[in-house]
Amino acid sequence: MPRLSTSIPALVGGLALGLSLAARADLQDEIQVYDDAINAPGQFGLELHVNATPKGRSTPNYPGEVPPRGALRTTPEFSWGVNRTTELGLYVPALLRPDGTPDVAGAKVRLKWLPLQPENGRGAFGGVNFELSHLGRRYSESRTTLESRFIGGWRDPDWLVAVNPILGFALSPGFRGGGPDLELGVKVARKLVGGVAGGFEYYTSRGAWQHGLPWQQQDNRLYLAFDVDREPWVFNVGLGYGLTNAADRWTVKAIFDIPIGHDTH
Repeated sequence: MPRLSTSIPALVGGLALGLSLAARADLQDEIQVYDDAINAPGQFGLELHVNATPKGRSTPNYPGEVPPRGALRTTPEFSWGVNRTTELGLYVPALLRPDGTPDVAGAKVRLKWLPLQPENGRGAFGGVNFELSHLGRRYSESRTTLESRFIGGWRDPDWLVAVNPILGFALSPGFRGGGPDLELGVKVARKLVGGVAGGFEYYTSRGAWQHGLPWQQQDNRLYLAFDVDREPWVFNVGLGYGLTNAADRWTVKAIFDIPIGHDTH
């Protein structure tokens, strides 16, 4: 098993670095900053991502797209711990369109590699998460995309700081070229009382790597977010506000940990 934790990330990382592509995927199936959470070896996990856009973009970014305003997105995420540093995951993005029509957007698979982990709940963490997705064109202009999400940060009993620089690569014919898209997620949270932390999450989509968009054309959102870890109740909730013209004005989101006989750490 140790060989798997090093050889697979190296292989996928080499693929990502070797690509020079551009992507546009606007489906908000997962609004989350990755930290040091990872399943223990052999353990299964299930999370439910739920979010909605009561006030935001209602016009398509490209012909045939389903815009986010008024939609309710519900995405189960299945995960399995391969070993201490490696985790596999599967997403099945589903939603209710603004007109009330149920839909399944597609599927995503991911591999998380976290070789640097805090000891006894204190210290730095670091790694990378690779995600391959295939979505309907109504939710992603390039149906097949690859995401490289780098994970870094610090945790202690009172504070959590996590940063996720993200490179998005389009793999569908006709969308290759122009370099990857660049996104960034940042989370700062502080313990409030036992099992409850509060803070902020910031997300930005800056556009193509080579020529970033002007500030008002970037998708910049700030969330007030709370993390609750009082078993069996483990969840994250947040209210997001769009800081720029290109961002949805209001978004609400939640991530629920569904107990299926294991703990994550």
